[in-house]
Amino acid sequence: MLVFIVRRVIISFFILLAATFVMYLLTANSGNPLGDLQESRAPNREALIEARIRLLNLDTPAPLRYFIWLKGAAGCLVPFALECDLGQSIQGQDVSALLGVAFTQTLQLVVAATVLAMILGITVGIVTALRQYSGLDYTVTFSAFLFFSLPIFWVAVLLKEYGAIRFNDWLADPTVPITVAVVLGAISALFWMIVIAGDRNRRITTFVAAFVASAGALWLLSETQWFADPGLGVVVIAVTAVGLAFLTTAVVAGFTYRNVLYSALASAAVGIVCHFALGPVLDDPSSLTILLLALVTVGVGVGIGYALGGLQRRQAIQAAVFTGLGTGALLFLDRLLGAWDSYSDRVNGRVIATIGARTPNFEGTFWEEGLDRATHLVLPTIAIVLISFATYTRYTRSSMLEVLNQDYVRTARSKGLAERGVIVKHAFRNAMIPITTLMAFDFAGVLSGAVITENVFGWTGLGRLFTDSLRAVDPNPVMGFFLIAGTAAVVFNMLADIAYAFLDPRIRLS
Repeated sequence: MLVFIVRRVIISFFILLAATFVMYLLTANSGNPLGDLQESRAPNREALIEARIRLLNLDTPAPLRYFIWLKGAAGCLVPFALECDLGQSIQGQDVSALLGVAFTQTLQLVVAATVLAMILGITVGIVTALRQYSGLDYTVTFSAFLFFSLPIFWVAVLLKEYGAIRFNDWLADPTVPITVAVVLGAISALFWMIVIAGDRNRRITTFVAAFVASAGALWLLSETQWFADPGLGVVVIAVTAVGLAFLTTAVVAGFTYRNVLYSALASAAVGIVCHFALGPVLDDPSSLTILLLALVTVGVGVGIGYALGGLQRRQAIQAAVFTGLGTGALLFLDRLLGAWDSYSDRVNGRVIATIGARTPNFEGTFWEEGLDRATHLVLPTIAIVLISFATYTRYTRSSMLEVLNQDYVRTARSKGLAERGVIVKHAFRNAMIPITTLMAFDFAGVLSGAVITENVFGWTGLGRLFTDSLRAVDPNPVMGFFLIAGTAAVVFNMLADIAYAFLDPRIRLS
């Protein structure tokens, strides 16, 4: 493994070196960085032209100028050894600083959306593969291709109109008419009827139960003015945490061994107790406090699983850790929603933002600032997820169907293994191999920025920096962007190759 990694790092270095050289020459010949000054009628035009020539080393031939840029760029790839210097923009700004700000904005925008699209797409893809040619399969297939075919700029405009502007207007008087509750309840009932399936009686029972639950919940939330001041509350947190414990146990080990379930339930109980015990700590914490609490949660989950797991200690630790982190996420969400009322007053009721990464000059508690960042993220995240969802769903479904027909899967079933074990331990692991390739390239791509999404929602990320620099014939920011994009592509491609060996023991990287 070590020999493979070293070999790939050396090969990747020369690939990146050749790519940056070609890109530098293309960028240097794509336009005239002095064009705007040569067309200017300013009295000091010649002095400005001379200053820009010195700033960008334009008096040096492009092939030689590349090595000047490469010397500074090497410090960015080898930290602490050399100084990172990507040059100056045509406005005299440090490119490293510009990329640092843009890269942070891009990470906030695309990473969460991409991870969410992967989780949802892979999960739905597995379920549709197991329910091939069912109503759920046809519905998901139609929806996936519909979302994939939608232009993202059009989706973004619709989200701004209906997900922000009209939704904020509705929040001024957040009531749900009974007719709307009935329609939404019927849509929810149809969804659950398709998902659960079964014979006719089961479908009818599912439809009626889901309709009553959904329409009744909307009516109750409307009557109690929950939308004006939302929150989860200890009862909802407790019920959801217990359900999460059962779900985690079912995925990790099944219900044959009760020690795993007891570990998950104990982890959920500790999380519910922390809802009361950590009240003063969570009133206005810092990001470091939240990170430390997450690490403590993992440690407590490991301890609970080790103490209660018995012979199934490994599965018990996994179930306890996942349940603990899920319960912690519920507590975090409850605190975040608790700041909704005060945050809404400070932004004049326009809670869902349509542009930018943050409200200008906004300062508040940890929860108010977190809610501000979240409300700015919600629309672009939905836009990216809708477009990416189809890709992961289709690839996962196709890969799972291929694996489920393999001989070793039929052998596992013939040995009497439980269906959960066959799917999780045998089929899913091998089905993830082509998905890993897709995930690697997707991550490398999103780190380069979502150009259209950033422009529509007014985010100053890498994608927008790249297009603005191309438009202004500004070579150094363009090369800085390509350095990040190229490095990400090379690194994630190597990580995908390494992941193959862990997913499939038949693959030997050496």
